[in-house]
Amino acid sequence: MAENYDYDVLVIGAGPGGYVAAIRAAQLGLKTACVESRATLGGTCLNVGCIPSKALLHGSELFEEAAGGHFATWGITATPTLDLGKMMAEKTKAVGELTGGVEFLFKKNKVTWLKGHAAFEDAHTVTVAGEKVTARDIVIATGSSVTPLPGVTVDNAGKRIVDSTGALDLEEVPAHLVVIGGGVIGLELGSVWRRLGAKVTVVEYLDQLLPGMDGEVRKEAAKIFKKQGMEMMLGHKVTGANVDGSTVTLTLEPAAGGEAKTLTASHVLVAIGRRPNTEGLGLEKAGLSLNNRGQIEIDHDFTTAVPNIWAIGDVVPGPMLAHKAEDEGIAVAENIAGLTGIVNHDVIPSVVYTAPEIAGVGITEEQAKDKGLAVKVGKFPMMANSRAKANRDTDGFVKVIADAETDRVVGVWMINSLAGTMIAQAAQAMEFGATSEDIAYTCHAHPTHAEAFKEAAMAVTGKPIHM
Repeated sequence: MAENYDYDVLVIGAGPGGYVAAIRAAQLGLKTACVESRATLGGTCLNVGCIPSKALLHGSELFEEAAGGHFATWGITATPTLDLGKMMAEKTKAVGELTGGVEFLFKKNKVTWLKGHAAFEDAHTVTVAGEKVTARDIVIATGSSVTPLPGVTVDNAGKRIVDSTGALDLEEVPAHLVVIGGGVIGLELGSVWRRLGAKVTVVEYLDQLLPGMDGEVRKEAAKIFKKQGMEMMLGHKVTGANVDGSTVTLTLEPAAGGEAKTLTASHVLVAIGRRPNTEGLGLEKAGLSLNNRGQIEIDHDFTTAVPNIWAIGDVVPGPMLAHKAEDEGIAVAENIAGLTGIVNHDVIPSVVYTAPEIAGVGITEEQAKDKGLAVKVGKFPMMANSRAKANRDTDGFVKVIADAETDRVVGVWMINSLAGTMIAQAAQAMEFGATSEDIAYTCHAHPTHAEAFKEAAMAVTGKPIHM
């Protein structure tokens, strides 16, 4: 280490990207510090995102199964009562265990946690809690925060109009929850409260849910959510909100034009997306600027326009996903250490943790068409999968998209109860350049949901067995 720097590596932000980058840098022998202003490590994901939402998804699924859902199908009679406080406490306990685990890993790997907000003084210096800290290399991993909606003021303390953080901490089951935004976060949290007894209405500006996902998956998802009891108001824009006691009145305008209308609810969740956290960083003092989407531009190695400053995760272009940030955290630390850190951004899976789960990796059929790429597509319905049939859990399908000329798999999309786990096989196959034939001729255990992936791969060349 050069003697004139306090640290070899300083990471700003301790979310999935930042804490992983810090740990990996320390493992590689670099003197490392990580700046985090939150009282606990793990960023949005562990504290108010991925982890608490999955805990509530799991708890609410169990409640719905017992309350006459899947239990009744199997001749099991139960009349559950909901202790929402206990469910919330269990969620909080899981969060505490995981954030505490990251703190333990920092100590184990000798990563120094600098508590406070970081602001650049120059390319090698930041101020944290009034103290100047210098580093040879600095990694920006400040993540993202909720995108505000003009005309709709979020007040998590008031618990009537909330964002994703507030929706994880409601003290009562909403009588009627309106979710503004038909993306991943809105659908996941909307499904939690629907299962616990809320009437849920999803308002989405576009004419379909889940922007960016495969078209057939989007249509099938909408069909399933409607069947489950979610109301959909697609093609509508929310322009205003008024809170009067326990009632929220929303003003909506049809996206195609026409007369405005109103919608009343007990609670509203604003989930229209996230934006990079760059405010207060003093990037200009370090010689950095933002692109027109508020992101920090990087090259293939995660280097910014300033050679010793790097950036990863939600603050750079690409999907805002924790696992993408984690992989970038490992790669950037290895690059700083003089190794070769690479992330294949063409193979980043995405998952919606509703029931059933929705997952995809690679390109959609629509994107293939836009690229002028000739593809062959194989689909297999879960209705024809023996394990799904035996479990009485047959919603969804698996879809494999392969290059028509080379048979190389370029995209996999699926809806089923285990899609979030099954997509890992698709990602690994694509990372190794697998063809649909490679997957079709790989022996899959029987009976498993994963056999549907094998059969969808067989269907690319028109030869599924069980359909």
